[in-house]
Amino acid sequence: KLVRVVHGHIFDVVVDIRKGSPTYGKWVGETLSEENKYMLYIPKRFAHGFCVLSQIADVVYKSSDIYSPADEAGIIWNDRHLNINWPVKAPTVSERDKGWPSFKDAVSKFEYDAGLK
Repeated sequence: KLVRVVHGHIFDVVVDIRKGSPTYGKWVGETLSEENKYMLYIPKRFAHGFCVLSQIADVVYKSSDIYSPADEAGIIWNDRHLNINWPVKAPTVSERDKGWPSFKDAVSKFEYDAGLK
């Protein structure tokens, strides 16, 4: 998935959820905005989330596959294990996103394969 912001600002986060990976459970975050024109690439088998930093944000995705609601999963945004340094301390979070499990309790079907390109 390739993400960019065409209007506004977001803090975008990517988490490695590949069991056995040397970076399993690690995250990176970047501010994307219409001004800086940064884009963030989220590889397959990585989790993705963001918070909006402006009043409104229009976020555009280029995905490698068709969206499948049956494959949707998530991790609670404020997971203590991940310790993501979100720039918003009291965000408005959707009911769906409030219900995701912790990183430790989430079921990842992805295994790390060092030979996978």
